[in-house]
Amino acid sequence: MDSSRISLRPLKLSDANDLLEWAGDDRVTRHSRWNTITSIEEALAYIEKFATPHPWYRSICLDDRSIGFISVKPESGEDRCRAHVSYVLGADHWGKGITTTALRMTISLVFKEFHDLVRLETVVEIENSASQRVLEKAGFLKEGHLRKYGFSKGEIKDVFVYSLLSTDKIL
Repeated sequence: MDSSRISLRPLKLSDANDLLEWAGDDRVTRHSRWNTITSIEEALAYIEKFATPHPWYRSICLDDRSIGFISVKPESGEDRCRAHVSYVLGADHWGKGITTTALRMTISLVFKEFHDLVRLETVVEIENSASQRVLEKAGFLKEGHLRKYGFSKGEIKDVFVYSLLSTDKIL
C-alpha cells in the first residue's frame, strides 16, 4: 500500500455514507464497545454527537475517503500525561498496513499537539490478535494482562494493556 494515499482528517457529515459502510459491519465493531451503526441517521448522529466534540478524533482516509477512525482521548488534571488510543478500520482494508501507518502518523501528531502527553495507552481484547500486531508494529509495548477488565457486548472481557512513551524509539 502506498502510504501517501493514507491521511488523517476530522470526520465530516459528508462522510456519513462511508462511516455507515465500515461502522455498519459487525466484523469491524466486534471488538469495540460501541454498537454497529445501522442507519444513515445513526451515522449522522454519531458524527455530530460523538466524533465532532471529541478532543482528537480523525477519520482514517484512503484517497480522502473515510475507511475508519483513530482517536486519542487525553486525560486531564494530574493525569494529563497520558491518553487513550482507539481505532477501527473497514474490513475491506484489513491486512494492508493502513492501521499501522495511521497509528504511526497519530503518534507523531499527538505528542507534538498535547505538550504534557508522555504516554499513549490502549487495551485490546485477548482475542483481537490483529490489533495486537498493529500496536506492536507501531512500537507499543505489551505491559500486561488485565483479567475481567472491560464490559463489552454483554460480556466482561480479559484484555492486554499496551503503551508507548514519548521517549520510546518508534519503529
